[in-house]
Amino acid sequence: MATKIKEQGTEHIASAKAVGVPVSTKHSIEISKFLRYKPLSFAKAYLSEVIDLKKAIPFKTFNRDRGHKAGMAAGRFPEKAAKEFLKLLNSAESNAQFKGLNVSNLKIIKLLANKAAIPMTGGRNRTSTKRTHLEVEVKELRVKKVDNKRAVKKDSSSKEPSKLVKETPKPIEKEAVLETKEEVKTEAKAEVKSESKEELKVEEKMEASKE
Repeated sequence: MATKIKEQGTEHIASAKAVGVPVSTKHSIEISKFLRYKPLSFAKAYLSEVIDLKKAIPFKTFNRDRGHKAGMAAGRFPEKAAKEFLKLLNSAESNAQFKGLNVSNLKIIKLLANKAAIPMTGGRNRTSTKRTHLEVEVKELRVKKVDNKRAVKKDSSSKEPSKLVKETPKPIEKEAVLETKEEVKTEAKAEVKSESKEELKVEEKMEASKE
């Protein structure tokens, strides 16, 4: 019995395909180039505005004889292709929701448009001869939760201990304090003695002058 091998990393991916869609392959390629690697919500909103002729799709490859549009160089309003792409993106979104993915956090990681087999033409079947295969894959982006406490601990542990050592003031010895006090006292006594001697000399001079 054949066993099915599960592809690794497909738990967070949803896809959708559309085969033989009657739209222009050139228009589909330009839409695919513009919306690839964009958020799914942005792509759906932009396609709805393209259908309402409010915004144009920029044409980068098939831009010969294309007129300029507002905010871009060559561009057009491929309404029919935009409707098919919108259906495809809605289908991929519903598939992602069925798998239990977060629909509000999906990103387009694959968007392809390939030329399909051309149907038989001539006679009554002259119209609607364009066929295109469309394929899309969306992926759920993981939201990283940062714990502030753990981040602070990591930052504190990563820092190296500072090599600078703070200089602590040395304690003043009591003996040195006593010596300074005694020196102050002796200086004060010497000043008092000198002043008393000068006063005695002045008094002696006054007495001698009186005699």
